[in-house]
Amino acid sequence: MLRDYYRRVVDGLSIAVLVLDRRLRLLFMNAAAETLFELSFRKARKLALPDLIVGVEPFIAGLRHCLENGHPYIERELQLTFPPERTVTVDCTAVPLLERDPPTELLLELRQVDWRLRINREEHILAQHHTTRALVRNLAHEIKNPLGGLRGAAQLLERELPDPALREYTRIIIGEADRLRNLVDRMLGPNQPHACDEVSIHEILERVCGLVEAEAGSGVRIERDYDPSIPPLWGDADRLIQAVLNVVRNAVQALDRQGVITLRTRVQRQYTIGSKRHKLVARLDVIDDGPGIPPEQQERIFYPMISGRPDGTGLGLSIAQNIVNQHGGLIECASRPGETVFTLLLPLGKTG
Repeated sequence: MLRDYYRRVVDGLSIAVLVLDRRLRLLFMNAAAETLFELSFRKARKLALPDLIVGVEPFIAGLRHCLENGHPYIERELQLTFPPERTVTVDCTAVPLLERDPPTELLLELRQVDWRLRINREEHILAQHHTTRALVRNLAHEIKNPLGGLRGAAQLLERELPDPALREYTRIIIGEADRLRNLVDRMLGPNQPHACDEVSIHEILERVCGLVEAEAGSGVRIERDYDPSIPPLWGDADRLIQAVLNVVRNAVQALDRQGVITLRTRVQRQYTIGSKRHKLVARLDVIDDGPGIPPEQQERIFYPMISGRPDGTGLGLSIAQNIVNQHGGLIECASRPGETVFTLLLPLGKTG
């Protein structure tokens, strides 16, 4: 009776608890561990931990060392990969059960921390975006005022010049002033969403696909993986088309017009964006099989004027982030060679 009570207590924990023997075979796992491993204890019993986790030799070596010397073993933000390719991040604590000397069993606790790391990353992206926006607005004010004066002076000078041939120089000044003003306006992007209504994310994607397929040519193939159950979201369709188009065009450029882009939509329930929790969120993944983004650029790709291409302005992703942020959402990026994923998160329903 008491043993059943303790079993219910351990099964009620949100932390995955496992007991391993000296060969690291499973002797016990609670309900949270079954959820983490996506495997019942009945099927996992007596299986060795190295058979259930892929490519974590240093972690396994740490557990074996823990059993040998009798001291606890702690690992923070450890990435575990379960077959076939499911990866989770955990905090790990291993403690030898000292009923015998040397110990023959190991108590292993795994606390999943992906959600905490994701929220921290999202808050960092939002803070980065707001700081960048404030900086750009201040710079825009400082740049556009003297540009207006420069343009006006060039116009006055043009009227006074006696030789028409000299007016070509004033036209160059006026043209360059206009170009700089337009560049600053593009850096600022749209101020507020307008003309908001119920919008189908899949209608937006099909519009974008039509435009991109016409531009990219036959070398780029677009695959669709849609969840038809996604309800309409509340937003400005034209702005959202622009945001998605900027992200997909970025993927086309990364592929150098040769490769596959996958558009995947899913519904996330009870999902937190930054510090705000939403009942339903539409998730759009734009996935390309290109060379990936260099690690040193991944933290800066949403800054304006940051581009991995010599001819790029670095405004497309910054403007897309701004539009999605105005709709209460966020764009995230994860990249490795052969796979880059831009994730657009958009709350479903009015965001106020």
